[in-house]
Parts: sequence; C-alpha cells; structure tokens
Amino acid sequence: MCRRRMMNNNDLAEAIAADHGLNKADSRKIVDAVFAAIAGAAAKGDEISLNGFGKFKVKESAAREGRNPATGETIQIAASKKLGFTPAKAVKDLLNG
Repeated sequence: MCRRRMMNNNDLAEAIAADHGLNKADSRKIVDAVFAAIAGAAAKGDEISLNGFGKFKVKESAAREGRNPATGETIQIAASKKLGFTPAKAVKDLLNG
C-alpha cells in the first residue's frame, strides 16, 4: 500500500524559502497572502486564472431536497457556492507523466 504525503501551508512556505533564499517566516506571510488574495477574489465572484497552473472558479449549487441518511427524513439543503479548480495543461501533463 502506498502512503500519500500531504503538503500543507508550512511545507509550501519552507519549499519557497529554500528555493528563493527567504526566511521561513517571510515565506509563510507570502503564502498566506496569496491564498487570502485568491479567497478574496473568489468571494467577490471573480475567476482566478494562474497561467501555467489553472483556474479557480466559483460554482453555484441550487437549493434542493435531500434525505437524512440516519432517519430517512426529507430535509432542505440550502443553496451554496463552491470553489472549483481546473488545472492547466502543463499541470495535467506533469501529473500524467
């Protein structure tokens, strides 16, 4: 069985710090600022397109009826927004060797 490793914000900040000669604290601030900017743009309904990486796009899910799996009771599921991601061709090619 193959265990997958998960990269988190600290790991990303450490990789950026090592690659660009920054200290980890400054690198972490940059990583946090990038994600805050992406989230802020998405909250306004903007599409975020990062050349060579992919696009983040807000998708709306309509309200609908569902069932409580424990009781079988019909429930209302509220409308919601989701953030979708479509990878760029370069990322797809990297993933698929």
